[in-house]
Amino acid sequence: MENSNKEEYKIQSFDAETQQLLKTALKEPGAVDLEKVAAVIVDQSLKDQVFSKEAGRICFTIVQAETKQSGSNVFRRSLLNRLQQEFTNREETRSRSLQEWVCYVTFICNVFDYLKVNNMPMMALVHPVYDCLFRLGQADSLRNEEEVDCLVLQLHRIGDQLEKMDVQRMDDLFFMLRDGFLLQEGLSSLARLLLLEILEFRAGGWRLSDTGQKYYYSELTD
Repeated sequence: MENSNKEEYKIQSFDAETQQLLKTALKEPGAVDLEKVAAVIVDQSLKDQVFSKEAGRICFTIVQAETKQSGSNVFRRSLLNRLQQEFTNREETRSRSLQEWVCYVTFICNVFDYLKVNNMPMMALVHPVYDCLFRLGQADSLRNEEEVDCLVLQLHRIGDQLEKMDVQRMDDLFFMLRDGFLLQEGLSSLARLLLLEILEFRAGGWRLSDTGQKYYYSELTD
């Protein structure tokens, strides 16, 4: 019940007609155009960073409701198709709007976190998510605090799950981040702090010691 309240709260930024569309989709998905619902959720996620962090929960609820009601997966298929389209255009998106790019990464990672098949992450999302995180680990992105912050937040959220799906790619990503931390010039002190924290976070088995938490929290709030 708590999740439902959160979902309803998060759709208040939509106009009344769209709110009604989403409310119906959450409870009776067969009564609405689910391709349109998927488009509405993706469009909003690309321009609203708060919504992009929560949209996965809404998608999960609609997928569950549709499966229960009709056994079909129109919404999930439409959602994945649109994510694939946006993934294909990711460099163009990044060039046009860094905020939209960060929102996209946040959203696809959020969907990866929530949408499961037989309690496992969706294989269709594993490599696109990795590719997005690798892009955030490139030199030009590491010089941008907003992208570094996004990278670290996503790894905190889904790094452990993602590693279980492909350990080698996670190793490669962290070799890249370690080299960026050690060798790259032009990183801000905040970017270095965030990179060091995530390197230690993974080294500690995707958790920080109490001492580490106190240190990084105090540094970030100073």
